[in-house]
Amino acid sequence: MLYIVATPIWNLEDITYRAVRILSEVDSIACEDTRTSATLLNRYDIKKPLISYHSHSGQTKTDKIIEQLKKGQNIALISDAWTPGISDPWYILIKEAIMEGIEVVPIPWVTAFTTALMWSGMQMNHFLYLGFLPVKKWRQTLFKMLVERKNNKKEDETVVIYESVHRIVRTLKEIWEYFWSEHNIVVARELTKKFEEFKRWNVWEIVEYFENNPGKVKGEFVVLF
Repeated sequence: MLYIVATPIWNLEDITYRAVRILSEVDSIACEDTRTSATLLNRYDIKKPLISYHSHSGQTKTDKIIEQLKKGQNIALISDAWTPGISDPWYILIKEAIMEGIEVVPIPWVTAFTTALMWSGMQMNHFLYLGFLPVKKWRQTLFKMLVERKNNKKEDETVVIYESVHRIVRTLKEIWEYFWSEHNIVVARELTKKFEEFKRWNVWEIVEYFENNPGKVKGEFVVLF
């Protein structure tokens, strides 16, 4: 059986009783980074064999996990934070497990974009989640499609993206370019950590804020517009 277990964004208290129980009962845990996962598992005194499984693992590692599952082992799949399969390649393993007739059980909890949506005050029952935008190819085309989509919508639609510390200012400037400087957006960073921060301004005010406060350009960002 393959368990897809959502883990905390950063605050280790944000985990369900069921997730802790499942992680304590499985035969092994496939995780993105064994060091990061060890911090969480040690907090709850969970001692299980760890399988390193990340975006560079390749098909061989996927096949090995599938073989273990076919032999009757119970394996939990976790990422460094939040829900496996959201903006990471874990869906490949999940898809193959399903194709092999292996039972897949989701243990749900939190993701960064739903956490940001909760605070945003923006449309929550109708939104478009895009994950990380393309770095180069199709990036400009995607922005043009979003402008057209928003112009043609009869109701509000919140667009939600993730962005890295390396591209956040660039992306904010592109939103300003394709929409307008007074377009209201929300930027969330360091979610559930000590220095969690939300900004709800127009796009140009937020661009100026991060340009004037480079020390705030840390971690991963959720942008809603």
